Amino acid sequence: MTEELVLTDLADGVLVLTFNRPDRLNAWTDEMGRRYFDLLEEAEQDLDVRVIVVTGAGKGFCAGADFQTLTAIQTGEYVGEPEKRPHTYPVSINKPIIAAVNGACAGLGMVHALVCDLVFTAADAKWTTAFARRGLIAEYGMAWVLPKLIGQARALDLLMSGRTFTGVEAARMGLVLRAVPGEQLLAETLAYARDLATNSSPSSMAVIKRQVWSDWDKGLEDSRDAAERLMTESFGRPDFAEGVASFLERRPPEFPPLRAPTS
Repeated sequence: MTEELVLTDLADGVLVLTFNRPDRLNAWTDEMGRRYFDLLEEAEQDLDVRVIVVTGAGKGFCAGADFQTLTAIQTGEYVGEPEKRPHTYPVSINKPIIAAVNGACAGLGMVHALVCDLVFTAADAKWTTAFARRGLIAEYGMAWVLPKLIGQARALDLLMSGRTFTGVEAARMGLVLRAVPGEQLLAETLAYARDLATNSSPSSMAVIKRQVWSDWDKGLEDSRDAAERLMTESFGRPDFAEGVASFLERRPPEFPPLRAPTS
């Protein structure tokens, strides 16, 4: 069933989404992708969800596009239903998304790890872009994301060589926030996510996420001017009053939930 392709668990304001094709190292299919994006869209609207964690069942995070799909593309037999949401769709979600890369993270799987806002990884997880070794190119914005995360030389190395590297190296080069022993990965990621859900303003996190992803294309003055406007707006939100009051009263904040924009 489509519902079983991505498992869900919500507790303490943190929604965990788990890619669930462990026998295929959670290789990406159109059906799994649609289910994942549907769940992100639902989480955007759910007032109980403050932070989203994405991980994989079994030994992999996501081993890239399923080879049955790649074979069907090669032979001209692939007939996929059009998906209006791009693979960079998670960037548009106003809530923080944290990837917990528990194992194999390759190709399209690496794309989906890096379009999350933060990434934790198992120290021994195997990472690879894989594109050049499959006769493909830097897919779905990776030529834009990678140089900004780790610099041009390292990005070209990972993209052109398609070599495999570990979570430890991913952390060393700044590709991920933290590499931890695999058995501690989910617990550490969830602890971090719960801290955000408890202590950080959902409204502030939403604005900061938009600033960081969009300001890559701005100059310093444009970014500064936009920040001044956004700061003025934040003074009028209840989150600001609550943030100051909770600090002065030495108590945990009670920030209101983020209300999704209406279309």
